[in-house]
Amino acid sequence: MSEVHTGHCLCGAVRFRTSGPLRAVTACHCSQCRRQTGHFYAATNVTDDRLEVEGGESVTWYRASEAASRGFCRICGSALFWKGDGSDNISIMVGSFDLPTGLAIGKHIFCADKGDYYEIEGDAPRYDAAR
Repeated sequence: MSEVHTGHCLCGAVRFRTSGPLRAVTACHCSQCRRQTGHFYAATNVTDDRLEVEGGESVTWYRASEAASRGFCRICGSALFWKGDGSDNISIMVGSFDLPTGLAIGKHIFCADKGDYYEIEGDAPRYDAAR
């Protein structure tokens, strides 16, 4: 039997289901992620074919850079997805998953850009840029 995880946005207009194992969480401390969420991004990812979205018409995509877009619920504003151009993977915000996730932070990226109001805790590897 395949591992299944479910989740949704704050208002429930967007619901999703993943199949198969999820990657360890990447915590991104870049300024874009902090501005979108109010803190750092915590995301896992799956290949596109392992994600089913119900209510996809409520997902709005914001072109965040020359290389990626961010998907959020147009009704409640919940940050849900991050998609790099040409990638077969989609990142999903871990906070949108139903519990238990069974996930843990595997690494921190863009640590050189982190906010000055917190410290990075734990033993997960830290990188100054993407990795």
